[in-house]
Amino acid sequence: MSAACSGFLYALTVAEGYIAAGRGEIALVVSTEKMSGIVDWDDRSTCVLFGDGAGAAIVRRAQNGRGVLSSFMRSDGTLAELLWRPAGGVKVPMDVAVLEEKAHLVKMAGREVFKAAVRSMAEAADQALVRAGLTGEDIDLLIPHQANIRIIEATARYANVPMEKVFVNVDRYGNMSSATVPIALDEAVEQGRVKPGDNVLMVAFGAGFTWASGVIRW
Repeated sequence: MSAACSGFLYALTVAEGYIAAGRGEIALVVSTEKMSGIVDWDDRSTCVLFGDGAGAAIVRRAQNGRGVLSSFMRSDGTLAELLWRPAGGVKVPMDVAVLEEKAHLVKMAGREVFKAAVRSMAEAADQALVRAGLTGEDIDLLIPHQANIRIIEATARYANVPMEKVFVNVDRYGNMSSATVPIALDEAVEQGRVKPGDNVLMVAFGAGFTWASGVIRW
């Protein structure tokens, strides 16, 4: 699936749906990103923001009230050109002119993307909580997409989750697109910040634009 930074949560929802429908017993959800290959290293406003990474999760039928409690996905293609690669794909294939113009590299209107990201991640967090029948006070850990700390802080504020319950690693890895959420989840488990029975809220926003969220009971 291709949903940019929201890709892991999109794929997790698909995996959960297949299992719930009885079309599978175990699913492997993998997110991999090599952002270093599509950023313009002469554009300091974007190239320093991104990183490479990969994460994976095994999904299977849950018991004792654990598992996926809710999920939410949305997209809006009318805003795509605020964060995109103008060429290098099917619509405008790669050629010498594309390479010379660097049209295959990431272009971003930072201020506009920030506004859309905050608004969309707030909506996603709220929808996931409502569908799970929970409030921010019920969340033991918020794992947001690691775009930048200001977006993370704004998302936590709208979700009514204090920053001490928010997992942050953007300062070490940068924005790894769809790999940010599974890597953060893995590190949170390793650090003991996610324990059996905990409610975990995950939320992401990405190019396209796409945004998604979900609540899981670990």
